Amino acid sequence: MDLLETKFVAALNTLDQAKPFAKSLYQTDVFQLANELACMENGITILDKYAHLFDNAGVFLGGDWEDPTKLQPPFVGNSLRLRGIYSIIEMLSEMRMLAIAKGTYKHAQITKEEANAFLNEVVALNLDLLSNKLPEDSSFLEEHIVRAQYLFNFLVQELSFKEVAEQMIKEIDRLTVQRPIITRRIVELIELSEQLLNSTLDQETFDALEKYCRAIDTPTPLSKNFSNAREYRLKLEEATEQELIAEAKLFAQSMIDTGLVSPYHVVLLRFLNRKDSEIIPVALGLAEAGISSFNDHKKLIHDIIQIAIYPQTKQAVYGLSNMLNRGVLKIDSLVPAFGQLFELPIHAEVQKQLSAFATDQSGISMNGLLIAGVVSVLGQPLGIGQGQNPTCQSARAISLWAQFEPNLLMAYIASAARDYNIEMTFEGEPIHSNLLTEGIAGDIQQDLDTISILLVPHLDKIYNAMIKRTLLRGEDGHKWVNREFYGEWIPSGFMNAIDQLTLKVKNYSAFVKLFYATHHPMYNEGSKLIYPNPVGIFLTNIHGELLGLHAVSIQRIENDQHGDCRVYFYNPNNDSTQNWGQGIKVSVAGFGELEGESSLPFHEFVARMYAYHYNPYEQGDTYMVEERLVKNVEELAKDSWGKTYIWE
Repeated sequence: MDLLETKFVAALNTLDQAKPFAKSLYQTDVFQLANELACMENGITILDKYAHLFDNAGVFLGGDWEDPTKLQPPFVGNSLRLRGIYSIIEMLSEMRMLAIAKGTYKHAQITKEEANAFLNEVVALNLDLLSNKLPEDSSFLEEHIVRAQYLFNFLVQELSFKEVAEQMIKEIDRLTVQRPIITRRIVELIELSEQLLNSTLDQETFDALEKYCRAIDTPTPLSKNFSNAREYRLKLEEATEQELIAEAKLFAQSMIDTGLVSPYHVVLLRFLNRKDSEIIPVALGLAEAGISSFNDHKKLIHDIIQIAIYPQTKQAVYGLSNMLNRGVLKIDSLVPAFGQLFELPIHAEVQKQLSAFATDQSGISMNGLLIAGVVSVLGQPLGIGQGQNPTCQSARAISLWAQFEPNLLMAYIASAARDYNIEMTFEGEPIHSNLLTEGIAGDIQQDLDTISILLVPHLDKIYNAMIKRTLLRGEDGHKWVNREFYGEWIPSGFMNAIDQLTLKVKNYSAFVKLFYATHHPMYNEGSKLIYPNPVGIFLTNIHGELLGLHAVSIQRIENDQHGDCRVYFYNPNNDSTQNWGQGIKVSVAGFGELEGESSLPFHEFVARMYAYHYNPYEQGDTYMVEERLVKNVEELAKDSWGKTYIWE
């Protein structure tokens, strides 16, 4: 070890003394020796002794890790799990951040507190790399994983377990409040956090973590007494009605508090469906409107629970609760549409797509999976995500239809499931998805809810085909496509900040003024949105740098509790709490957001927008919009995404 340390110090000194243009020639030696040290017990301790020298020596010079202010905790875990040089540099980057957190290295732009918060978040997001005891023989583990485990064991010695646990709670809170349909990431985080319950935590932190751990497992005292669902089910047979009601209330409260469903909740619900259906509204936590909907459609709800609510579709319980509370079933034609799905023949390709959601022992049919998916989408229209797919338009479409055109959505679902085809028309011309070969996204990743897995491949190809038919019109194709694709209730007026022929920013002042005059309640004569408005935004990173174009929907525009006008919008991105730079941080809670909504102050949202629809008949006078408002928005735009464009 002493010899290896000596070699590392010598390599670091050589790098330090090299001229800036030649440092890349000597970085590799530092990386190789750092790797050897990091893979040995106590090697991380040695690297920690010299971490304060890394920046000045040029360890990160010329690479993605050079500026630590640009680093983001969510990306650290993936880098550490890579084979090769990048995981080594990432490891050294964490050592540098630790040196800043401990005060052994003073960085001009990062404080000790910021570095500490960064590392707490990194550890919280990657608890699977934390091992209480590394195996004596780590030879069966790949080198980069051994290195990462040694790193994380060292980090938690230097950091506070309490702070890591608090960061974990923040992360879970942040994700659960968005109420996504797909909760896989949340459940993974909760399962990882269980090991922190054995650490020295204060009571408040312990209780917060335990609440989430119980929510996905055994939220009630009765369920906690049984190690498996069968024993719990047998106990329910012996329970009195009062005991069943108490159990139902606790399950419902846990679900409402967290948006998460326990598999034991499913067992109770299926039991009540057979034995005592009058308690089902209690188990679902239904409000008055939901109880009314349940009473009007008892047979349908019984059948939905019987065929679609199983442990592997447990999140559909939350969807069912929300669907009933929304009063969706008041739409008469929706009930027979559900009935159609119970007996619908499922196309072989669709069965293949959905097979990942079913296991041989599950007992759920393909129709059951489909119905569970429908229940989730109709219950959580703002919980639909695009996954890792560039299909924000398709996710937005499903969300919009689930909110305002459920009949149309059900028709598309039936067609896609039965025929493996969706038909739409564009300016009178029919388009069949099964005759199209190209979409915007290419291969669709399967990290979606079942309805998205079913529909997105078809919608993606149709949207792409529509856009292609507008390419020679000299204007943004969304002007025509959005009304044809989403529905005629999309406003006919359309404005784009970018000239489609020159790709320059044109008439930006008019763009901003018109949006204020058609959307801001102080300037549009009090007109309110009736339907969500699909708009295009420039997505930027924490430094305001342009990442790409993105599709969202404005749900409503209202004043928050402080009297500030905010835009409340649906973002199909999996994580809506994003930092877009310039102090523009998207909020999902704390400013009156409804379930699944994101929000921003009005002017900040406008500063990231590039296209929108508007109703020309609900327009105030643009000359009433003050120049100071326009200037404020324009400055934010020019200093962020606007740097990529030429302004006229």
